[in-house]
Amino acid sequence: MTHTYITTTIPYVNARPHLGFALELVQADVLARHHRGRGASVRFQTGTDDNSLKNVLAAERAGIGVREFVDANAAAFAALPRRLSVSVVNVLHTSRDSRHRPGVEELWRACAAAGDLYRKHYDGLYCVGCEQFYAPAELADGRCREHDAEPQRISEVNWFFRLSRYADRLRDLITSDVIRIEPAARRNEVLAFIAGGLEDFSVSRSSGRARGWGIPVPGDPDQVIYVWRDALGNYLTGLGYGTGGEGVRRWWTESDHRIHVVGKGVIRFHAVYWPAILLSARRALPTQVQVHDYLTVDGRKISKSAGTAVDPIELVDRFGVDAVRWWLLREPPRVGEVDFTIDRLVHRTDTELANGIGNLVNRTVGLVHRYRHGLVPRAGSHPPGAEGLCRVIDEVGVGVDSALADFDFRRATGAVWAIAVAANRYIHTVRPWELAAAERHGGVSAELDAVLAILVRACHAIAAALDPFLPDLAARITEQCTLRAGVLPLPRPIQPRIGGSR
Repeated sequence: MTHTYITTTIPYVNARPHLGFALELVQADVLARHHRGRGASVRFQTGTDDNSLKNVLAAERAGIGVREFVDANAAAFAALPRRLSVSVVNVLHTSRDSRHRPGVEELWRACAAAGDLYRKHYDGLYCVGCEQFYAPAELADGRCREHDAEPQRISEVNWFFRLSRYADRLRDLITSDVIRIEPAARRNEVLAFIAGGLEDFSVSRSSGRARGWGIPVPGDPDQVIYVWRDALGNYLTGLGYGTGGEGVRRWWTESDHRIHVVGKGVIRFHAVYWPAILLSARRALPTQVQVHDYLTVDGRKISKSAGTAVDPIELVDRFGVDAVRWWLLREPPRVGEVDFTIDRLVHRTDTELANGIGNLVNRTVGLVHRYRHGLVPRAGSHPPGAEGLCRVIDEVGVGVDSALADFDFRRATGAVWAIAVAANRYIHTVRPWELAAAERHGGVSAELDAVLAILVRACHAIAAALDPFLPDLAARITEQCTLRAGVLPLPRPIQPRIGGSR
């Protein structure tokens, strides 16, 4: 049995979760369910990044204590997977989980033992929104490209990590796909960043500037570990690194796949800084870094700080989890951003889930009841004209496997949707009600039996292939198409139209 470890990034809790993080959760969940469906043992982890200056400043603006503020928002993030039907195994909160601090400290000591940590005075431009220093050339007219904000000038003594030592090894690991970065455009972006020259980077902040919030540097209580260095460690600390147990060996060291699902804005942290830290600490590396682009509203990135956030829980409450998951998987391209609107969500749901898949299942079960009293005919030879439908059914598994290997959720869901398209087209072509009318004169039609059997097979194929993407809808289709006391249940809507829910 293969072992697969899948993680999302851990978001700042300076506000409640938005649809952009829901996208990442759902994508990671599809990968986890897909690997389980192929027989792998899977651990799926998410969490919250609590030890950020952004969180401290947000708490100050809200006029409440940092602990109270962080805990409230972290609880909202912890509740999100359940509302999105996400099969996460472990949720780690960096300021609360007893496993985290010892593991972060152990990782620090491992890099120190390798000679990769040193102190120096630093003067630089710091974006609080990114929690990152930038060189002037990386800014746009002196402003952070991500947040359109002017960074602060910071001058202090910090600890630094010798990233420059690992440039050649990182380039070789990425070009050889030992660390596979998908899509290829993001891989090329990382290689270009490395080719531009890697400089050592700061991995601590003064305790005063951090307001005393965070994990102190081992042996230097006047410094706290930089939030990104702290946060990246969660991928190991959630497995028991630094606190013992078999998790690190099973899910990291010996795992067949170690997959990070991340947004494009944090590529360098996950594809450059994190692998370098692991090389320094003599730990196994991630096998894949799967990168998604942003969701936008009116062309602007969905963001808590920018005021463009869309609440995924509100969407689920209004339109249902299947509608939200389907839009997140069907609309965003493999590379490039996509604008979210309610109209697009409603159109995609009503056209494909309600009118397409839902209508196919209801029609098929209704035909079986009308012409065979709910008894599914035994499948025999394929009826004339069903070759195209049978081919789509037979090829769906390969299509989904290929698409998800390329981190292409639009193409993967398209392979499932193709069954519904082919089956609905087949119904219109073969017109089973006309075959039924002919039975009145010639007895039971073997051709109608074959037609009904292939349609029921198509519905089962959709349910099976749809399970990683829409587990709730897949379960309803399976229930509708599974015999009870020898007959199918009476047809009922499995996916209502939501156009009237706005």
